[in-house]
Parts: sequence; C-alpha cells; structure tokens
Amino acid sequence: MSGCVWGAAPPPPPPLLLEALGRLWEVQAPLGSGSSASVYRVRCCGDPRAPPGAVKEFVAPPARPGPARRPAARPAAADCAEYGFRKERAALEHLRGHRNIVTLYGVFTNHYSANGPSRCLLLELLDVSVSELLLHSSNQGCSMWMIQHCARDVLEALAFLHHKGYVHADLKPRNILWSAEEECFKLIDFGLSFKEGNQDVKYIQTDGYRAPEAELQNCLAQAGLQSETECTSAVDLWSLGIVLLEMFSGMKLKHTVQSQEWKANSSAIIDRIFASEGVVNSAIPAYHLRDLIKSMLHCDQGKRASAEKALCSPFFSIPFAPHIEDLVMLPTPVLRLLNVLSDASLQSEEEYEDILEDIREECQKYGPVVSLLIPKENPGKGQVFVEYANAGDSKAAQKMLTGKIFDGKFVVATFYPLSAYKRGYLYQNLL
Repeated sequence: MSGCVWGAAPPPPPPLLLEALGRLWEVQAPLGSGSSASVYRVRCCGDPRAPPGAVKEFVAPPARPGPARRPAARPAAADCAEYGFRKERAALEHLRGHRNIVTLYGVFTNHYSANGPSRCLLLELLDVSVSELLLHSSNQGCSMWMIQHCARDVLEALAFLHHKGYVHADLKPRNILWSAEEECFKLIDFGLSFKEGNQDVKYIQTDGYRAPEAELQNCLAQAGLQSETECTSAVDLWSLGIVLLEMFSGMKLKHTVQSQEWKANSSAIIDRIFASEGVVNSAIPAYHLRDLIKSMLHCDQGKRASAEKALCSPFFSIPFAPHIEDLVMLPTPVLRLLNVLSDASLQSEEEYEDILEDIREECQKYGPVVSLLIPKENPGKGQVFVEYANAGDSKAAQKMLTGKIFDGKFVVATFYPLSAYKRGYLYQNLL
C-alpha cells in the first residue's frame, strides 16, 4: 500500500460495521495496514449473494513526541490522511473503467472510527498478489503462461494510465493482484501516483523496484538538493521489468539490482539469469521475454520502451498453456475436478448420468451451479468442469472438495479459465 510503512505500529481494531453508499457493511478481516491507512475485507449486510469488497480507511498517524519538525513539501502529519485520501480518490476516479485497474465503487466517511471521523474508499476485493505467487514459486520461477498473462495485463494498465498522464510510481509485486471474477491482473494502490510533470511527492517507488533516475532524485532530496532530471512514466516500466525478471527467476532481486555489478552491466546479469540451469523455464526458448525485460531496464530512461511499444513484443504472440500450479493458485468461477471418473463410468450411460447428478448435488452445496460438463472424449476426457455464478463459490468448493474421496479416489480440485471454458477449449495435459 503506497504511502504506508509496512510493519508500523498495529492499527486500532476495525469497526464491526460500516455505513457506506446507503448500506451496512460488516468488517470481516484486516487485509493490511500502514502508517496512514488500513484495509479491511467487508461484506454487504442483508445480501449474502453480494460480492465482498475492500475498504481502505485513511487514519491520521498518531503525533510523535518531541520538537515540532520544520514544514516540508509533503503535507503536515495531521493532514496526511486527508491528503492521501484525496490523492488516491482523484487518481482512481480519473482512471475508472479500465479492466486492469482496481475499481473504485465509492467514497464515504466513517463517523464511528475510534480516532474520530475517517475518510474511506470502497474498492473491489481482489485475490492473490504477485508477491504471494512469487513465494509459492519457491525459487523455481513462475510459468511462462503466468508471466505472459501478468506482463500483458500490467502493460495494458500502464498504457492506459500513462495516456491519461499518470505515473503509478510504486509498481511492485504486492501492488499487482489477481481478479478472480475477471480473470486478469490489476494494479492497486495509487497513493504515490502523480501527474507527469507535476510530481508532488519527493520519494517514490520501493527499494528493489526503483528506477535509477528515481534513486538519484531520492538521494538528492535527502541531501536537500533538487534533481535536474524529472521522473516520468518510464519509472513504471523499470519496476515492471524487475517484477517480470523475478517471476522468471523465482528470486528476489533487490540486492542484485543494487549491486555495482548490475550498475556496470545489467544486460550480462539478465543473460546469466536466463541461461541458468537452476531456472526451470530456461529450457523454453524465452529470448523474446529476455529482450522484452531488457527493453524496460535501460538505465537511460529515454531509451526505455513505453508500455505501448512493449505490448508489441513478439513474446505476446507465443501461445502458452497454464501449468496445473497456475490453476490452483489463480481462482476463477470455474472449478475443474480430476481423478473422479474412470473409463468404465464414461462408457456406461446409466452410470455416467448417476455420477453427473451426484457431482451436481455435491457441488451445489457451495453455491448455484451455472453449468456442469464432463467430456466423454479428449480433450478433457473424464475431467469435471463446474461453472459457478461467482468465484467466491468456486473458491469455497475448491477448498472443501480438494482431497475428498469420491468413489474410492482422492479428488484433485483446481480452477479453470472461464474464457477457455466458454470457448470449449479444454486443456488435456497441464504439466
């Protein structure tokens, strides 16, 4: 969450209920907190089928003891929460409507906050972050399908917001989240964003994802000096280049990109990562990805690829299929059940219909089933595809059905891309 310091003092306990947009919302769980804002998962009361949301509450940081500080370019501490609220609200309202940018549902004031009235954003609730996906990859790297999916989605978002004149200025793995309902990655947290040519924050980006020109600007600002070079939308491309390199390698690269070796010859280090025998994806002809990443990581921001140009990379013309790990990690409204039916079950029409009804009855325990498909021939032979009305129901079903015994077999439950399912495109083998 931009503008927030993770690991700060714990926030006050969240309110049990919030009144927003003419409805009551139950606070279900905290999602994160920082020095100026806390985020909670909420669900609309009185409508159990309504999708959950996320509330970002801007709270004034407690005053620190000691002498008063000199006035600074950034707002005074007492106005920090209001400033952060207005800044992020303005950006999200201006950027509203793009599928790869978190949706702002509305704004409201929480009059029952423990520290007095607080300003809040009501946002769509997203799912797993790229940061969590990197932890799950366990130094093996993400699949090429996932990297391509993430790269395209984020570049689409950047092309849009850069066209609108905005710089995100804090692109990093935890600010890229998966939307289970729309099957895409989205950018969140516009707390450090600014209009290009009108940078109103001195310190931008996060260590490990900070572009060289932003690093120079930060160093000069700490010394009380002003940089002659303005930070532009190119800083976002640098951050994305590092994110994609981490997704490919499965390694955090903070210390690598801060090393003198990187500054002397980053291209050689990128080549070494792609040639590494320890990287699973090295067996795949991934030179298009390597070249795409290099185009984002020029030290000279003037030579860095724009988001629109990066989208024209031949990397995006290569068809990749998701790995089974991808379909476990990225929720969708479609559930896929494996190890359920035998060939004999498929050959007997009566047994097939009985099993179909048993599966439907079991799956309806977790939400309305829109459609159910069990192909009798390849591709997808013997796999069970269950389409739910929303991803929340499919997530509940996946959690409960995984490992369950059906007809003497342990069920394996993964998600499945809704777009592929609707087109009748069924992957047969996912490694």
